[in-house]
Amino acid sequence: MGIVKINDQLHEDIRKASSVMVRSINAQAEYWIKVGMLAEANPGMTFSDIMREQMKQADIEVRKVIGG
Repeated sequence: MGIVKINDQLHEDIRKASSVMVRSINAQAEYWIKVGMLAEANPGMTFSDIMREQMKQADIEVRKVIGG
């Protein structure tokens, strides 16, 4: 675990997003970092493509979860 310095506005944006997404502030920041890293590593993929691939790797069938 480490400390990452970010500006006050970004921290406030993370705080707001974390309450909407029902995550801790740290979990929200980690999520955004992971998605950003995946996006940089896979520039041809959309956000939806990245999420679909992550769900597939976690062996989660989204259609079953949402009842489709």
